[in-house]
Amino acid sequence: MSSVRVRIDLAYDGSAFSGWAAQPGLRTVQGEIESALATLFSRDGDDRPRVVVAGRTDAGVHATGQVLHVDLDAARFAALARPDRGARTEHAALSPADALARRLGGIVGRDGDIVVHRASLAPAGFDARFSPVWRRYEYRLADGRAPRDPRRRHDTLAVRDTLDLDAMNTAADALLGLRDFGAFCKPREGATTVRTLQQYEWRETNDGVLVATVRADAFCHSMVRSLVGAAIAVGRGALSVEQLVAARDEAVRTSLFPVVAPHGLTLVEVGYPPDHELAARAQQTRAKREIADGAPLP
Repeated sequence: MSSVRVRIDLAYDGSAFSGWAAQPGLRTVQGEIESALATLFSRDGDDRPRVVVAGRTDAGVHATGQVLHVDLDAARFAALARPDRGARTEHAALSPADALARRLGGIVGRDGDIVVHRASLAPAGFDARFSPVWRRYEYRLADGRAPRDPRRRHDTLAVRDTLDLDAMNTAADALLGLRDFGAFCKPREGATTVRTLQQYEWRETNDGVLVATVRADAFCHSMVRSLVGAAIAVGRGALSVEQLVAARDEAVRTSLFPVVAPHGLTLVEVGYPPDHELAARAQQTRAKREIADGAPLP
């Protein structure tokens, strides 16, 4: 049985989800996607399609640029291009990938908190999890100067203090580069906390909200929310940059700054290399994880 690998780009409001990863009895993004794919592709005795995602987001975290891949039976994928009886003329000309995006979006989009942007045949060597060269997040924060907008309460953290934006950027600059982020990550036995933080900066938007842009090759658990918590602590004067640097260098989980709430965080974009480098990148990343974590990945 031949198969095709399909890339799917999607967005979701994480407010009502118990994170990305499927969990028994809980509503998750992965669970919704795989259930919809099973509706479209599974028959009696068939295995349920399993998806591989670029970034496993926590409960309450949103995404506007999430990426996943799924391997599907080639014949049944091609059959999606055959229009249903009574289909409108514009649907009759859809490619299998476009038909998948439309049908999948129709199922998972019923509650309005998942949107399928597009589906496409994945280039050779593409792996949604292991091929990326970076992942970019944004965190929205309304400090004491910003007007409160109740419409943004699900994607913007509100704090009472007036924060020093310049001090927050000084703190962010001190964290850039290849280093052990053990002070900012929830430890996992046998796993590495070494990452390359490629970009971390704060800006003020026209509506007075502070937005952090954080980009790295990969992130360990709770890393972005800890980086944001550290900047807030510096911005309110509760932590000096020197104390932050000392904690950074010690690389041990600390209580000097909080892990902020998840609802201000959004996965915005996942960066991939040129198509001809995808397979090599995936192989390189997988090998690094195997060495760093001390055991082969499934």
